[in-house]
Amino acid sequence: MPVTTKPMTLEEYRSYDNGTDTRYELVDGELIAMPPESDLNNRIASFLFAYFLQLGIPYYCLRIGAQIEVSGYRATARQPDLMVLSEEAAIALEGAPQSLITHDMPPPSLVVEVVSPQQENRDYRYKRTEYAGRHIPEYWIVDPSAQKVTVLEWVDGMYEEQVFQGDQVLRSPQFAALNLTAASVLQAGR
Repeated sequence: MPVTTKPMTLEEYRSYDNGTDTRYELVDGELIAMPPESDLNNRIASFLFAYFLQLGIPYYCLRIGAQIEVSGYRATARQPDLMVLSEEAAIALEGAPQSLITHDMPPPSLVVEVVSPQQENRDYRYKRTEYAGRHIPEYWIVDPSAQKVTVLEWVDGMYEEQVFQGDQVLRSPQFAALNLTAASVLQAGR
C-alpha cells in the first residue's frame, strides 16, 4: 500500500525518515511500506549468508537489508533478502550514507529473494524484470510454498532459468563450489 501521494525521487527517498522502524521500498516513485519479514524468510536468508561465508565469500560482500536502485516508470529501489556483492560493488558502497546500490555502481553478483505468501508476482515477475534491467548476473527465487529454488542466469541480454527441488544440487554460474540442495535451503526455514 502506497504511503505517499506525490511521487518521490530517489534523492527524496534516500533522505526520508519518518522516525519509525518501518522498512520501505520505492516503487515507481511511491513509498511502499514493507511488512515485517517473516521468521521463515529471515532464517533462509541467514542460512544462505552463513553458507556463503563458509564458501569463502568475504563478509563485506554479503548484505542483508541493503537496497538496489532498479529501473521503473519512476524511481524504484528494492530490498532483496540477500545480496552477494562483487568486490567492485563492495568498494563502491564503502562510505555511502545508505546501503543502497545506485545505478552508477556495479550490480551485485547475486540477488536472492525469498517469496512471501501473496507476493509471487512481485518476485517472479516484477523483480525479475527489474533485476534483468540491472544485468545482475544471477538471481535466485527461493519459494517455500512451491518448495523450489529458481536460479536465473543473465545470458545474452535475458535470464535463463533452472528450477531445483528436493535433493537436486543447485547449480550456480557464479559460485562453482556451491554444494547445496534445494531441500537444504528450503528446510533452513523450518
